[in-house]
Amino acid sequence: MYLNKFKIFFVLPLLAIFFVACDDDVTYSDMKEKERDAVNRYVKENGIKVISFEEFVANDSTTDVSKNEFVEIDDVYMQIVNNPKDAPESRKINPGDTRNLLVRYYEYNIQDGDTISINKFMPDPDEMRVTNTSGTYSATFTSGLMASMYGNAVPTGWLTPLNYLYFTFKTDNLAKVNLIVPHSKGTVNAATYVYPCLYEITFQPENLYDYED
Repeated sequence: MYLNKFKIFFVLPLLAIFFVACDDDVTYSDMKEKERDAVNRYVKENGIKVISFEEFVANDSTTDVSKNEFVEIDDVYMQIVNNPKDAPESRKINPGDTRNLLVRYYEYNIQDGDTISINKFMPDPDEMRVTNTSGTYSATFTSGLMASMYGNAVPTGWLTPLNYLYFTFKTDNLAKVNLIVPHSKGTVNAATYVYPCLYEITFQPENLYDYED
């Protein structure tokens, strides 16, 4: 009888330790669920209206900023704040082109509620070199804060707007977007630690005269 009691008192603490250890063992699936919850909460709390891609195309590839519209494209939420496509001097990055874009941005961790980095007020913008290969974009950072923090790889979520944007030199009419980017399309840090980011980004061509009509 005493032996049985000893076994019970010995086993119960071990079980408690086992369950605590299991509770602390957060899986990748748990982290992705936490990320989704953070994005859904941010969308709700900020009154974001998510429209379908079909609605976006039907509206001439625009989002209504007055209604706080974002379109979801391949897990990236995008709001086009300004697109100078009607400006006579504006250009796109056409298939076969490789162009340099000057970028100013704000990076915010939605999950933790912290600003990560910002170059909106720095003297020099970041620079990214973009190639359009038959409608598929690739890009690398050639200089700037993002390159120094994360390396040369541009987050694939940053490439989503390039299909729709026109670019101009005029600083009062620059292409501007807001993006909610999941970890799978974010920086190396976001991919490693599984968190989503909000980006406010403006794009300006380094040399508009390189662009062809």
